[in-house]
This record gives sequence, structure tokens and C-alpha cells, in this order.
Amino acid sequence: MPGKLKAKIVAGRHLPVMDRASDLTDAFVEVKFGTTTFKTDVYPKSLNPQWNSEWFKFEVDDEDLQDEPLQITVLDHDTYSANDAIGKVYIDIDPLLCTEAASVISGWFPIYDTIHGIRGEINVLVKVELFNDLNRFRQSSCGVKFFCTTSIPRSYRAVIVHGFVEELVVNEDPEYQWIDRIRTPRASNEARQRLISLMSGELQRKIGLKVLEMGGNAVVGYLQCFDLEGESGLVVRAIGTACTLEKLSSGGGPICYGKEPVFGEDLPLSSGPPTPFRSLPTSSSSPPPFSPSKPCSRQSSSSDTDLSLTPKTGKRTLPAHLAHSHPSLLLTPSYAVFCQQEFPFFTLTSFPPGFLVHVGGVVSARSVKLLDRIHNPDEPETRDAWWEEIRQEIKSHAKALGCHAVVGYSESTSICEEVCILSASGTAAILNPRYMQADIMLSVFLGRFEEPSPPACGFCHIPYDELNMPFPAQLAYCYQCRRQKVPDVLFTTIDLPPEGAVTGKGCLIQARLCRLKKKAQGEVNATAISNLLPFMEYELHTQLMNKLKLRSMNALFGLRIQISVGENMLLGLASATGVYLTALPAPGGIQIAGKTPGDLNNEQHISTIQKRINDTIAKSKELYQINPPELTEEGVGSPIPEPRQRSRLFRSHSESSDELSELDLSHGKKDAFVLEIDDTDAVEDIHSLLTDASPPSGFYSCNTETMPGIYNWTSGVQMFTSVRVLRLSNTNLTNQGLNKIFTDLCENLLKSFYFKLRSMIPCCLCHLNFTVAVPEEELVQVRPVLNDVFSGGSETEEQLQFPLELCADSSSTISSLEHCSPLPDARSRSLRSSRSFGGSSVTTVKMTPLSFLPGTRIIKYLGIINMFFIRETTSLREEGGVSGFLHSFIAEVFAMVRAHVAALGGNAVVSYSMKDCVLMENPNKNQAQCLINVSGDAVICVRETDQEQMTSMMNSGQTCSTTDGAT
Repeated sequence: MPGKLKAKIVAGRHLPVMDRASDLTDAFVEVKFGTTTFKTDVYPKSLNPQWNSEWFKFEVDDEDLQDEPLQITVLDHDTYSANDAIGKVYIDIDPLLCTEAASVISGWFPIYDTIHGIRGEINVLVKVELFNDLNRFRQSSCGVKFFCTTSIPRSYRAVIVHGFVEELVVNEDPEYQWIDRIRTPRASNEARQRLISLMSGELQRKIGLKVLEMGGNAVVGYLQCFDLEGESGLVVRAIGTACTLEKLSSGGGPICYGKEPVFGEDLPLSSGPPTPFRSLPTSSSSPPPFSPSKPCSRQSSSSDTDLSLTPKTGKRTLPAHLAHSHPSLLLTPSYAVFCQQEFPFFTLTSFPPGFLVHVGGVVSARSVKLLDRIHNPDEPETRDAWWEEIRQEIKSHAKALGCHAVVGYSESTSICEEVCILSASGTAAILNPRYMQADIMLSVFLGRFEEPSPPACGFCHIPYDELNMPFPAQLAYCYQCRRQKVPDVLFTTIDLPPEGAVTGKGCLIQARLCRLKKKAQGEVNATAISNLLPFMEYELHTQLMNKLKLRSMNALFGLRIQISVGENMLLGLASATGVYLTALPAPGGIQIAGKTPGDLNNEQHISTIQKRINDTIAKSKELYQINPPELTEEGVGSPIPEPRQRSRLFRSHSESSDELSELDLSHGKKDAFVLEIDDTDAVEDIHSLLTDASPPSGFYSCNTETMPGIYNWTSGVQMFTSVRVLRLSNTNLTNQGLNKIFTDLCENLLKSFYFKLRSMIPCCLCHLNFTVAVPEEELVQVRPVLNDVFSGGSETEEQLQFPLELCADSSSTISSLEHCSPLPDARSRSLRSSRSFGGSSVTTVKMTPLSFLPGTRIIKYLGIINMFFIRETTSLREEGGVSGFLHSFIAEVFAMVRAHVAALGGNAVVSYSMKDCVLMENPNKNQAQCLINVSGDAVICVRETDQEQMTSMMNSGQTCSTTDGAT
């Protein structure tokens, strides 16, 4: 599908002084796309040039439009020497290639230089004209929509969920190549930034082609990562969930206040609340809901296509316990197709009510690899094989839990020198067959004979055989339905399902761990790391379990475990949101037992610790309002059904082994969890548990999108990012000493948030996303990105914003950056748009890691924002040290993201994330370099009060987007 790209350079402002004699600049602009370059005239002697150029036209294929960014370079003209570079702007064209997207990109863009930062702004107009071309062998995927959000987008409904898509591309890193005779930092950084932009576009196009082959039109939960492998090369990876989405005609979804939204109208065979998923395709000729992730041959007729994707074997195998408890699975062809997928994974973390039949628990896998040089960028087989191995292990773990799918799936890496740790995790689950039906007639048939809708507590019920459990666990009958077995503790990587009943409120739970390792090279280093990993993961899980019991909770949601590798240490950080699930049994207490003779076994000492633990548990129950109802013999309700009446959990053994035990009525009176004190380290571990500070009164925190148990928040929302860098001065630290330093670093970071936001009580910190790294020897970096959602009081722009703050202690060993949305300096002018959306003036582009803005309605998704920035300085002390350098760089990143969103016609970025923030410094040489990768969904939001304007905009369709873009 060939197309025409047109660009117009209008004006510039606030350019830097390049001619010291006149204190002015002779600026001109180079516009480049692919191998074609145009230039504007030189505008002499001005810091605010007005070029008003003609339209520069590029005739290109749509494949190039997806791969290549539009490069705009601003230069200062010199007569007798080489022209001096002022800065560049990269504009992604992909948002203009969707039918529902804006037709023009128009706005002021910050001019960015990797050495000096933002150096003024430039006004640009960009248009794309595509010509219809029905070439079936096309290499582009124009029209496939990408979403960073890990739930179905708020203004869409999923007709079909096809499954997992993945891709990676590799190349050599220009940072380690001689690209010029004279190698300069600016040339190296710009070559690197341009290459990463090209690789990102190519990757997105290849993912889109896979989605088209599967019959889909969108990728939801799109996660793109950059692996900087040093001299080995550069890898850009992406995973996502392929879907067929349908635009809602009701006007863009619900007003969101933090509750699970209700979408669209209910459909046949869906007895639960209305959901963003459709149970059925609209016609029998639609492709089946779950297609293989690898390309498959398709026949010309739709009936042949369906047959080609249906297993040819007459008998379908199904585990005995699933066959008995869910006979409808046997009747659904798509279930067999789904099970045949190579990787039945979902990158989504939020699902409609009833989608998850059972949740088995967290499945994870890690692998340590030695990086080898990428010799041929066209053959990334080595990295593909690495991830294939990890995913197969995840799949086998899920199968061992009796599950056929993995939800909330994610992948990550940690690289140090030549060693790379690959990590993958998700939640094993059984999905509702209602969402996998491939034929209307079959669905009608199932509608007559299908079982009633599963109970709301169904996702808590175990999917595995209780007589052959893959791990030791204490099972009890569900405290809601009292018919199926549930575990005593449930760990998941997903958000709390909307049907999940909780008692009290949730809270953030973190486990932190440091382990020293000897410096080594090659296989010796990789072996040492491999030996440490299982023990680290075990200790992190133990910490999570202990902290969960101290808070009298029994389930974790949104679990994210990071293992970061450095030259002489490994860091582990686990974050999750703890809740008390009503269906699960109450956690027992924690009992201290002495083991070693001597002072540690002193009864008085043990009783003192025991009393502190008991007091902590009692305080947590009061703080989080955990008061589960006591069950009595009279209050049991319906009796336990007979074996032949109830849904069987598993029947692989004889009926004699199937005898039922009596219902456990000792709610909250189970035996305590025993902690043995066997050495001094054990005492320190217990003290660290007890000193884990709870939020001050009026504060709540979680790492999920919404706080379980709290739904009455106002529309006040503000995002801010904090980065803290700690340089270890003591080289003789022990594991215990490192653990304390790391824990104090994280705790102090949270305490600083509580202090700064004390005027906003009651306040909730949602989607608190910590990232930890060891970029250099003896350097620890912790970075949370979070939202502040508060209730009470009147909402004003002043109340939502607090100025940039810079903190550094007197010893200069700790530097921190706290950064909120607004930018008070001159560089923020590009964010102050006079654009009008639905009749309401927008003064800034809001940013949030949530998939929604409370109190608003998303009426349009404008495209994905995926940007990579490099900043380097040789005057670190003059810029305020590490704090000042990071401070200004992140401010510039925010400004550039907002400018690109505003140019698309948007007024918000949702599902925002800063995936990478790699800092490398050399204080002795006064140098530092930082790399940042950010992503999110550019959207148009309207407030509840703008309902009439929103309806008018939706009815105007494409005309609206054109007007917005050209304003």
C-alpha cells in the first residue's frame, strides 16, 4: 500500500544563541525520511525563526512508514565552517496509519540534543495519504492498533481474543562501533537513538503482521523492552495479546472512579454483569477465537478455514477433573484449538467477571545466559531459543497446576557485563469456555445444556488434584460457597477480579533482599548467579508470606518479582498488593520457637518477640478493617453435598479415596505458622519484619490499578516519578548490612511520599511500580512510578501540583529526584496547549500509569507512545550533580511526551510506564549518561460534565479528529 508523507516546517522559538558575535542564530531545518532529505531556507539572525516552508513530499511504501521515523534536524548555518547542530525531533508516523486515528500531526515539538537537552521548540505539520492496495503479500501491518493497557481498552469490546504474540529484532549497538573517523558522544548517541527508533518500528510492524495472520486487528497489553547487551549487541523485544476489537457505539465506555467498569450491553449466554468481552462472533464465518500463534495455512472458504484449525483427531483428551467439573469444555472446538497453541499466554491483568474459572497460582522461570556477540542481525535464533525455553517451562508449570492458560504474563531481563538473567512469570488459570466459542449454532446448543454460571468465588477454587498436589499446601472448603476446596494462601500476578469478595482494605507488601557474590568472569560468574537465584526467590517468597500473615491477609495480587544483577551483588525486590479474600481461610498467627541453646532460647526474649508479633497482627486487623464473619454450626448455610451431587474436583483415583472430610468450622483458629530462631540472622530477620512501617493514618498504597476495598475516590489524580541513587561507601558490608541499607532506602522513599502528600489526606498511592537496578559497582538505583488519587476536599490545579524538588544529603552519597507532572520552567511552554477538546480548554496533558483517569471517559485512543531518550553530560557538577542531571532529564522526557500527545490531538497519556532508566556516572571525570524508555497510550478524555460535547465529538467521527489535529 504505497503512500505519500507530507511535512511542513512552520516556525521555531526560544532557540539557543549560536553566534556569539550577534547573540543570535542563523537557523535552517533538514527534514529526512528514509534516504530522502529536504532543507528549508536559512532564516538569518533570529532566535524565533518563521520558515513557513512549502510541503515537503515523500512517496514511500507503508512498510517504510511503519519502520522509519520522520527526522527533523535544526542546524545553525556557518559560511566558513561546518554547520552546527542545534537538536533533533523524531516523529513516529504509525499513529496516522489507523483508520480511526488523527489525520494530521500538528504542534510545537521540543528540539532535543543528547548533550544539551531541550534547545527550543519547532512547529511542524505532518500528513499521510495512503492509497488502497490489496496486495496479499504486503509486508506492512497498517491498521493494527496497539495498546499498552493490560485490560481491554475502555472504549472497545473484544469480539475474539486470539492469544499470545511475540517478536524480537537484534542489531549491533552503535555505542560500541566506530561510526566516524572522529568518534564523538553526540554522533554515537544520535546513531544509537535513531537505530532504536528504527528497530522499534520494525518490531511493531512484525507483531502486527502476526496479528493479521491470526485474524485480529489489535494488540492489547503490548510490552516492548530494550536489552542493552553492551558489546554483544542490542535486542528489542515485544510481547502482547492479539485481539479482534470492536468499537463501542455507546460513546466510549464508562465514567471511571476506580471501580471495575461496566461496558456495553450484555450478550446471550453471559449471565454475569455486562463485560467488554463478547461471547460470540457475529457470524459463523469469523475465525475461531483462539488461533495458533505461529502462521498457519488457510483455505479460501471460511468453512475450510474453521476445519483446518480444528483438530483432526476424533477424540479430544481432557483432564478428568476438568471433564467432570466443566463438561462444556468437551463440546467447544475452540478449547482444543486453544490447547494446541504453542503458548496459551495472556499479557492482560484485568478481566471481566466470570472470565477466570479457576486460578492456580504464580508460575515463574528464570535462566542465566552468557551473552555472545550478535554477528548477523538477520538471524536472531539464539535469543529466540532462549525465550522459547523459558516459555516452555512456564507452560509446563501451568500444566502441573492443572491449568491450560497463563494470564498476567510478563518477561524481563537483567544484564551485567556478559551475564544476562532472563525472567518470566504469570498466573496459571482455567478460562471460561463461554469466551472461546467459535460457532453460533454450537453456542445455542451449549446454551441449553451448559451448567449455571460459576459462583463469584470460583476463581479461588483449586484447579489441581488435591490428592496429587504439585506443592505442599493446606486446603479448606471455600468460606463462601462451602462446596469446593481453596488454598490457605493465593499468589497471583493479576489484578483482583471484579467478582472477588474481600474483607477490609488492601495494602502494599514488599520483600527486599541483597546477596553478595564474588567478582568473576564467564561461566564461573554465570554458575555463581545460577546457584544463588533459587535461594533468593525462596527467601523473597518467605518474606512475602511472613508479611502477609503479619497483616492478617491471605492473598497477593499484582505480584512482581525482580532480580537485578551487579558485578558484586544481586538485588531482589518483590512487590504486591495484599488482601483478605473472603473465600479463603483466615491466616493463622505466627509462633516463635527457639532452637539454639543460650541467650537466643531465653523464654523471656522469645515471649517479648511473640508479644510484638501478636500486637502487630492485632494492629493490622484494626488498620485494614479485617473483621471476617465468624462461622458457627447454625450459620453454615447449605450442608455439604453428597459426593455424587457436588462438582468433583478430581476423579483420577478410585472412589474409595474420594471420601469427604468434615467442614472445617474453626475459622481463624488454625495452627500458627512457626518461625524458628536458630541464629542471630534469624532474630534480625524477625526485627526487620516488625519494623516494616505501615502507612500513616489516612494513607493507603497498592501496586494494582485500584485499591481493593476502596472505591469512593474523587477524580483527583496526579502522577509523579522518583529516582534514588545510592553509592555504597563501605566495601566491607555483609549480606545483613546490605539488606538493611536496601530496606531503609525503599522505606525512606515511601516515607518521603507520605510526608510530601500529607496535605492531601485521605490519599491513596495506586499502581506503585518499583524498579531496582545495579548499573555500576557499588551503585544501587531504586525508581518508583506511581499515582496519587485522593478523596475529600475541592479539586483545583494548584492542589494537584507541587513544584519540582531536589534533595541531596550533605555527604552526597544519596541523590534523589521527586518529580511531578507540571514543569514550572520555560521548557513547559510546549505543554500549555490552547487546543480545545469537546468545548473544554486543555491546559496540560495528564499522565497516569492507570488505564483510565478517574472521573473521565476515554472517547478515543490516538496511538501508542513509545520513545527512547539518551542524555549525556561532561559537566555533572555544574548541572547540580546526579540529582540535578536526573531532575532536568526526566523533566525533558515528560515535556517531549506531552508535546507528541498534544500534537496528535490528545489530552492524556494512560498506561504510562518508564520501563528503563539506566544511569551511568563517573564523578571523577565529571561525566554521566542516562538512558530512558517510556511508553503509554495517547487518548482523548472528557469529564463527566462534558457529556454533551463528548457525544457530539463521537458522532462527528473522523471529522472531529481532523479538526483537532489541525487546530
